[in-house]
Amino acid sequence: MSEQIDKVENGGEKQKKKLSGGEIVGVVLCVLLIPILLVNVTMIIQGLVNPNKVPAIGGYSPLIVLTDSMYPGIKSGDLIIVKAADAEAVQAGDVIAFFDPDSTGTSVLTHRVVELVTEDGKLFFRTKGDANNAEDPTLAPAENLIGVYRSKINGAGNVAMFLQSTPGLIVCIGVPLVLLVGVELLRSRKYQKTKNDDTAALLKELEELRAKQAASEKEKDKAE
Repeated sequence: MSEQIDKVENGGEKQKKKLSGGEIVGVVLCVLLIPILLVNVTMIIQGLVNPNKVPAIGGYSPLIVLTDSMYPGIKSGDLIIVKAADAEAVQAGDVIAFFDPDSTGTSVLTHRVVELVTEDGKLFFRTKGDANNAEDPTLAPAENLIGVYRSKINGAGNVAMFLQSTPGLIVCIGVPLVLLVGVELLRSRKYQKTKNDDTAALLKELEELRAKQAASEKEKDKAE
């Protein structure tokens, strides 16, 4: 009988732990949120440390397209990925991202190279937007090169711009955090309720076993 009591008292320690639906949601949110935060933080730090350079991760830079100068291949609102490259490796026909030579700031253009030009021993790119009727008025110096176009995500640029705004930051960071806290609270309450129910059931079974043991010992004493 005492062995049965020991089994009841230790039974709760052998329960298998399974992820609840809330925990799964929490894990998924973390998996989605953490990479976004890491990328954003990395980009922000790079932008602060070197404001005159386009932030990059592993040699790849994401850029938001603001015009339709490369339509229909690349459209306004797309997010493009360019890879850093040596200017000497660029060929006519490549689509490149470069700092606009006609801009005094950090304005970036993404146009196609139509010709490589060498003047006074320096390399320049003659460029043109696929949707434009004329070539760009100013040759782009090789040192203005940011990278060569590799891929795009349709419409993702609009999403990226939204996420950089105050409402976007709230959606990107605030909402997932609130959801995570809510999921954790629900999980804790569910766990506590389950624990209380299991404890009550174990105590009830323990009392029944003790009562049976007491009755058995009483009958044994009478028989003696």
